[in-house]
Amino acid sequence: MKKSTLLFLLSLGVLSNAFAQESLDLEKAISIGLEKNLQIKIAVDNVTIQEGNKKIGVGDLFMPTVDATYLRSFAQEDVTQRFVNDPEPRQIDNAKTRNENFNIVGLYGFRPESVVTMKRLGQLTEISELEAKIAVENTVAGISTAYYRLILELQRYQVLKETLRLSKARLNIAQAQYELGGAGKRDFLTAQVDYNADSSLLLTQEQVIQNARVNLNELMAVNPGEDFAINDTIIIDRRLTFAELEENAFMENKLLLINQRLKNVAFLQTRELQASRLPILNLNGTYVNNTSNSDAGFLVQNQRQGFNYGGNITVNLFSGFTLNRRIQNAKVQQRIQDYSLEQYEIQLQSDIQRAFNTYENNLRLLTIEEKNFQVAKENSEIALERFRLGIASYLEFRDAQVNLLTAENRLITSIYQIKEQEIELLRLSGKIFFQNSMEDFSLNP
Repeated sequence: MKKSTLLFLLSLGVLSNAFAQESLDLEKAISIGLEKNLQIKIAVDNVTIQEGNKKIGVGDLFMPTVDATYLRSFAQEDVTQRFVNDPEPRQIDNAKTRNENFNIVGLYGFRPESVVTMKRLGQLTEISELEAKIAVENTVAGISTAYYRLILELQRYQVLKETLRLSKARLNIAQAQYELGGAGKRDFLTAQVDYNADSSLLLTQEQVIQNARVNLNELMAVNPGEDFAINDTIIIDRRLTFAELEENAFMENKLLLINQRLKNVAFLQTRELQASRLPILNLNGTYVNNTSNSDAGFLVQNQRQGFNYGGNITVNLFSGFTLNRRIQNAKVQQRIQDYSLEQYEIQLQSDIQRAFNTYENNLRLLTIEEKNFQVAKENSEIALERFRLGIASYLEFRDAQVNLLTAENRLITSIYQIKEQEIELLRLSGKIFFQNSMEDFSLNP
C-alpha cells in the first residue's frame, strides 16, 4: 500500500468460469473501440471532407480555368436576296449553311485575398483534425471508464458472494442450534430471511454486471451480447501533479487548441475582407478555329483561325458600404472569439482544479477506507466465531457482517472513483492517449 500504485486484488476465478469466454484487457478493449467506434469513423470522414475542401480552394484560387468548345451546326433554307446594283430579286431554294467552330478559352484571375483564404482553409483543416482527435480521446476515456466500472461491479459481486457465504454459515449454525434445542426457531428464521436477502442482492448484482458489460460493448461498437472474461484489477497512479497536468493542458488540450485556431480563423477572415479592396488581375487567352460554308450570300466560305489574348485590372470603388459593414462584423466576431478563448482557458483551469481536488481527497479517503476495511474484516471474523460458540447473538453477527459489506463496498468504490478522476485529469490534460496503443493511430481512413 506504500508503493506508488495500489493493487486491490479480489479473486475473479469463479466469475471467469461463470462467464467463460475470451479474455479482454483494457488495451485490447481500446484497440477494438478505435477500430470500430462509429463516432471516430464519422470524425475521420469529416477530416477527409475538409482536406478535400482545402484542395478545392487551391484550385479555385490559384489555378486557371480552361474550357474547350466544339460546335457543329447545319441549316437548309429558302433564301430571297435583293442587291443594290441588281433590282431583280434572287431566289435560292434549299440553300445550305454549314458552320464548324472550335475554341479553347483560358481564364486566370488573381485575387490578393486568395493567399489569406488558403491560410484560413488550412486552419479549418487543422480544426477538423483536432475534432477527430477529441472523438478518439472521448472514446478512449469512455472505454477506460466503462472497463473499470465493469471491474468494480465484478468486485462487488465477489463481496456479495462472500457475504452470502457468511450468511450461509450463520444459517447452518442457527439451524443446528435450533435442531439441538440450543436456540429458538425465531433465530433460525431470521437467519433464513437474511440469507434470502443476500441471495437476492447477488442476483441483482449479476444483472448490474450484464448491463455494465453491454455499456462497454456499446463503446467498442460490438454486439451487446458479446461475452468476454475480465481478469484484471484497478491500478492507481499516485504520481499525478497539478502543475504538470495544468501545463500539459495548455499545450495538449484539444478543445483549447480548437479555440486558438478559431481565433486565428476570425483574424484571417478580417484580413481576407480587407485584402478584397486590392486590385484584381484577370488574364484571358482564346484559340479559335471557325469555318463557315454557305450557298447564299457574298461569302461562300469563311474560315478564321488564331489566338486572342488580353487582360484587365479591376478595382472596386464603391459597393454601397457593404464591404465596410462586413469588415466591421468580422472584427466583432474576432473580438467574440478572443473572449471565447479566454473563457475556455478559465473553464479548463477550473475543471482541472475541481478534478484534482476530488482526486486528492479520494486518495486521502482511500487510506481511511483501507483501515476501516481491515477493522471490519477482523470484527466480522470474531463475530462469526463468537456466534458459532453461542456467545454472540445473531444481531451482533449480522451487524458485523453488514459493516464488513459496507466497508468493502466503500473501499472498492473509492478505488474506482480515484481511477475515474485520473482518467478525467488525463483527458483534460490531453494525455489520455495510451502510448502503446495510440502512437500508431492515424486519422487517415
